[in-house]
Amino acid sequence: MKLLVIEDEAGLRESIEAYFTEEGSVCETASDYNSAIAKVNLYRYDCIILDITLPNGSGLDILKYLKVEQHTDGILIISAKNSLDDRLNGLDLGADDYLTKPFHLSELRARVAAIVRRKSFGGNNRLKFNEIDIDLNAREVNVNLSPIKLTPKEYALLLYFLANKGKVVSKNAIAEHLWGDSIDIADNFDFIYSHIKNLRKKIIEAGGNDYIQAAYGMGYKFIGA
Repeated sequence: MKLLVIEDEAGLRESIEAYFTEEGSVCETASDYNSAIAKVNLYRYDCIILDITLPNGSGLDILKYLKVEQHTDGILIISAKNSLDDRLNGLDLGADDYLTKPFHLSELRARVAAIVRRKSFGGNNRLKFNEIDIDLNAREVNVNLSPIKLTPKEYALLLYFLANKGKVVSKNAIAEHLWGDSIDIADNFDFIYSHIKNLRKKIIEAGGNDYIQAAYGMGYKFIGA
């Protein structure tokens, strides 16, 4: 998953970042309203973990901006405010969930994972595409009922392709999703090719079809019905 944590409390922000990074997610952070707006204006995320009270502005205004711009990032509000009106206001504005501080990081992870499953995979814990079967909780992949061993990047790449199957995804979009926003300063994205080549090889060697096609000059496309 690619996440953005918008939280001004340094200790909590760093704890969330470390927790999700340890779990294999790409986790970006912003500590105030202005830096958060700069991030969401340039990049897309599987889920944005959004505090309401921020220096220089309100998290709810960031939520309104995302909806006006019709961005589809999942949004989970985290706030010390626990009144019913605050919860309803955030959800009415389009947030996917609301979690009151303090909370256990394991509950935050479960809620973020549920949002990503709903938005990208119809809410299912298992994802099946023809001969490819993925257990999203166990992070296990089977092809023709046989397990294949993927690296964390190959696993994230497969999920990203399946979430965008039928669409051309650029090398830049792939790099940002798997390595984070800072990757856009890289000189080139040739390193992506080796990850795609390895993923394709492992699926084919397990008897799967070759679903990943290069779209010359544009990127890659995961094909198949």
